Amino acid sequence: MTGVLIGIFLLGLGCGAGAWFIFRRRLVVKDKGLSKQTSARETLPFRWSYIILPLAILILSIILSAYFYHLLPAKTAYHFKLDGTPDRWLSREMIMVWGLTLQVCLTLLAGAITWGVTKLGIVFRQTESTGIKPGGILSLMGNMMALPQLVVCFTMLDIFSYNSYQAHIMQMWIFLVIILGLATIGIGVLLTFIYSRAKRQAISQPKD
Repeated sequence: MTGVLIGIFLLGLGCGAGAWFIFRRRLVVKDKGLSKQTSARETLPFRWSYIILPLAILILSIILSAYFYHLLPAKTAYHFKLDGTPDRWLSREMIMVWGLTLQVCLTLLAGAITWGVTKLGIVFRQTESTGIKPGGILSLMGNMMALPQLVVCFTMLDIFSYNSYQAHIMQMWIFLVIILGLATIGIGVLLTFIYSRAKRQAISQPKD
């Protein structure tokens, strides 16, 4: 699970950096003949609402860690067999460090991506014809990072629950199916909404 999350982090970081580099070059080329005032108007402001879910999950993880820290044994089980019995242990300090570090990294990634894209407001000029607000796109981009954060938060809570009360909350695969199902439904609804808005906008525009 840790390897998968690290892979998601590196992939997202690479994609964000690549998008920033490509779109930044286009922005510089298109803005050579524009004044600074015009460029400022095309730059979107960063809003904390773009990463409200990653921030909320990070704060929740910190609260859970602070609450369970003194309830955990010195050697804390973090890996379990299919029947739920533990087979690997770490110190409770390392469990906290790994969990909170992943949460902080994912939150910073969400903030870095959305902050970078806000400086490329010209990229969203094409969305004006579809009636889609750039802020909505930025909110989706930033808050999507809450999905891997939810997995980390659930993993931490399950570890805390077993080591404190000797009871699992739910099997991980069931939780992943629920999260993936909700994410698929959400993305499907969003794509349907974008398509319908774009279609209505195209019909309402007068033909030459």
